[in-house]
Amino acid sequence: MQFEKVPVLKYLGLPQEYAPSPETNPIEFLTLHLLQLPPNILQKFSMITTPKQRTPLVSIRNRRLQYANKCPRELRFEVARNKWPELWQGRERRGVEEGNEERVWAQQSFLAGSRQHIGKLGNLLADYEEEREADRVRTLRRSRMPVDPEDDFVAEEDTDSDEEEINDSPARPVEETDMEAKMWFERRIREKFIYGLLDDIDYDEVDWDESLDGEEDRDAEEKWFDEEED
Repeated sequence: MQFEKVPVLKYLGLPQEYAPSPETNPIEFLTLHLLQLPPNILQKFSMITTPKQRTPLVSIRNRRLQYANKCPRELRFEVARNKWPELWQGRERRGVEEGNEERVWAQQSFLAGSRQHIGKLGNLLADYEEEREADRVRTLRRSRMPVDPEDDFVAEEDTDSDEEEINDSPARPVEETDMEAKMWFERRIREKFIYGLLDDIDYDEVDWDESLDGEEDRDAEEKWFDEEED
C-alpha cells in the first residue's frame, strides 16, 4: 500500500500544491495539522514515518505521556523485563519464574502417577524452562545491542507540552534496593516509550488516539475549523 496525499489534503480543504507536502515532508505537515485530522487518516502516516521520527511532535509526546501515566500492562516491570531484557540490569537468574510455573503444572495438572516421578518431571521441566528463558534473554541482548550512536538520541523538544513530568524524579541513587532498581527500570522504559525508542510495541494505537489529547489540544482543533468556516 502506498501513501496518498490527496485524501489528506481533501479532508482539510487544502490545494494539491500545498506546502509542506504531507507526502514529502510529513513531520512538518503534521506539526501544523495533526490535531485537525481524524485517526483513520492519521494512521496512513505510519507508512512514511517511524515512532522515533514522530517524537518531535508535541501532541504525539503528550499522547504517549498520557498513555504511560495509565500504567499499561506492557510498560509494567514484569512484562517489560521479559520484552526488553537488554534494558534490565538486575542480577537475578533469568527463567526462574517460568521454571516454577512448569514445576507447578507438573505437580498439579499432569496425568495421575507416582508423586515421586511427577516431582522429578517437574524439576526437569523447570530446569529446562529456566535454561530456555535464560538463553532467550542472552539472544535478545546480543541482537539488540545498539550499533547506532543515535539509538538513544532524544529529539529536540518544544517546551509547550506536559512532558515536564518525565524529569520530575530525583537522581538515581548509587546504591539501590531491588524495589528502587525496578522503579528506575520502569522509568527508563517509560521514557524510551515516550521518545519512540522501544521496538516490538504498537505506537500507532497511541500516536493516533485523539482521546488522549488534553483540553488545550481539543480547543486548538475546534479553533482551526472555526477559522476555516469563517
